[in-house]
Amino acid sequence: MEKLIEINKVKNPIISVIIPTYKEEKYIEPTLIAISNQTLSREKYEIIISDSNSKDKTVEIAKKYADKIVITNKRGIALGKNLGAKYAKGKYLIFIDADTIILPTMFEEVLKYFKKYDLLYPRVWTKDSSLLYSFYYLIYNFSLSFLKRLKPQAAGYFIAIKKSLFEKIRGFNENLTTAEDLDLIMRASKLGKVQIINTPVIVLSFIH
Repeated sequence: MEKLIEINKVKNPIISVIIPTYKEEKYIEPTLIAISNQTLSREKYEIIISDSNSKDKTVEIAKKYADKIVITNKRGIALGKNLGAKYAKGKYLIFIDADTIILPTMFEEVLKYFKKYDLLYPRVWTKDSSLLYSFYYLIYNFSLSFLKRLKPQAAGYFIAIKKSLFEKIRGFNENLTTAEDLDLIMRASKLGKVQIINTPVIVLSFIH
């Protein structure tokens, strides 16, 4: 059972931004502000929140920025992402974690890359200045480039994919409780071209 709340109608969005949420009141607003302040015209993208019936202020905060909010009693990251995609109208789908900040030019960058590629993911950095987290993301970003040549892999902070390819591979595997992002990238790489975006995203939390 799911409930759709339509707040704003974006007539012909090119991009559908999908954010799966569950009790994300601590992180969601900076993420939504960054998404709302893109250099790409706001009429060219829609923001969809896919929420697993949060009891905190996640939905209340999201209503200030989102165009659509889908609420379900079911839990699961893969399920949440697929549910958001179900209501997406854009030609391109961008899945963003609720604790991830994108730079203002990100959507324009994505559209340029989509002229040649079918699935995109960025390098990642963190606002946490500790050596542990800095070292982690340094290794992570190095591994992205190295593994791309052998076996494309990336965490799900930010994944952009052509909707046609997403539908062809039947979206995220809802039978997986973890690594649904890695699984999607692996399956998509067999049918489409994968590329790393030079523009990084910033993760607000290491683990939450």
